[in-house]
Amino acid sequence: MVHFFYHSILVIVDRFSKIAAFIPTKSPITSLDLANLFIKDIFSKHGLPSRIVSDRGSIFDSSFWTNLSQQLKISRDLSTAYHSETDLQKERPNQILENYLWMYVSYHQDDWNTWLPLARFAYNNSDPSSTKQSLFFTAYGRDPQFDSVHITQDTPDGKLCTKIQLVQQDVTRGYLVSIVGD
Repeated sequence: MVHFFYHSILVIVDRFSKIAAFIPTKSPITSLDLANLFIKDIFSKHGLPSRIVSDRGSIFDSSFWTNLSQQLKISRDLSTAYHSETDLQKERPNQILENYLWMYVSYHQDDWNTWLPLARFAYNNSDPSSTKQSLFFTAYGRDPQFDSVHITQDTPDGKLCTKIQLVQQDVTRGYLVSIVGD
C-alpha cells in the first residue's frame, strides 16, 4: 500500500456479530468513494446488509448515499448523538484499533495502513467476555485456520539487539544500585 495516500480509517462493524472491517481511506472522502469502498470491502465479501446505522456526518446524509440505499433497499438509520448503545458499539472497536496501532506503528507513523489487515484479524479473532467465542465464530460458525509460527533460528540482528539491551540493562542497574547505595 502507498503510505501517503491514506489519511483516515473507515470502521464498519456488524451489529449482530460485532465483526469489524478497518478500511484505509483518503480524507476527505466523497459519498461516491464511500459507496465504492462499501461495495469492494463489504458487499463483495458479506452481501447486502438489511440495515445500516451510521453517524450523522454529511457524507452519510448525502443524496447519493440516500439514493444508493433506496435502490439497494437498505434501511438507513442515523445514530442519535450521545446515545450510549450506538456510541459504545462504534467506539469500542475504535479504541481497540487505536491501541493496536499505537503498539505496532513506527514512530514516523507512516506505516499504519500496512498494519490494518493484521489489526482486523486480531480484533475479529478475539473473543469478547460475553460470548466466549471469537467474532469470526459468531459471524461464520467457525474460527479461521491460524497456526502460530515459532521462529527458532537466531538472526545476527536479533543477537546484536539482545547484546545491546543487556548492556543497557547493566548500565541502568549499576546506576540504580549506586543511587540506592549512596
